[in-house]
Amino acid sequence: MEYIVFHEIAPEDYINMRVTCGLSAKTLMAATIGLANSLHCVAILDKTKDNKFIGMGRLVGDGGCHCQVVDICVLPEYQGQGQGIGKMIMSHLMSFVEDHLPHSCYVNLIADGKAYKLYEQFGFEEVWPASRGIGYVKRKE
Repeated sequence: MEYIVFHEIAPEDYINMRVTCGLSAKTLMAATIGLANSLHCVAILDKTKDNKFIGMGRLVGDGGCHCQVVDICVLPEYQGQGQGIGKMIMSHLMSFVEDHLPHSCYVNLIADGKAYKLYEQFGFEEVWPASRGIGYVKRKE
């Protein structure tokens, strides 16, 4: 397989990728705002399938003190086949971190399931019990 790395993601493609990969749906407004305010986006396209959008990841944050890795996802049919697409996405995101963010920038992420094994390869470590990740999602009224 031959892949292309692209650094823009259309809001509609972003929404579809999230849902297809089992992540929560986002509204078009949320996706448009979020993508425009990303520090860095990575999209992986399959060149052998007419540049099909098959995976993505983003960095969000203030670009100085705090940054978060988000939206790492790969289409199910491209997962677990030893193609290393998730690793490719993370490599590009971490290159941005190393090349563009200050040395004291705190980069974090939330790992679902066994995805922590991928992130450990890039130097991420569990913060528990010193810290506990918690979250809040604004719901429709």
